[in-house]
Amino acid sequence: MVRGTATKKYTVTLPEERAEEIRTEVGPGAFSAYVTRAIERQREHDLLEGEYGPVTDADLAAAEAERRDEQWFEEQEAGTAPHRKAA
Repeated sequence: MVRGTATKKYTVTLPEERAEEIRTEVGPGAFSAYVTRAIERQREHDLLEGEYGPVTDADLAAAEAERRDEQWFEEQEAGTAPHRKAA
């Protein structure tokens, strides 16, 4: 949440178990900030999807493969990566 940004209290209905799970993890003082960040991420996702179309399973698989490759290279540089088997 951006400091100095105007805020307004709203009432939303959430599944009790999920809300309590989050409150336990982040603490009662950080609950609103957590929900705000979740809304901001969803809004960004919606805007990107509106501009570029929905994310496909192939897109997700490609992103995950790239993430794994980047992680492997970072581990190599740090000297902590296990050896890869040839595909």
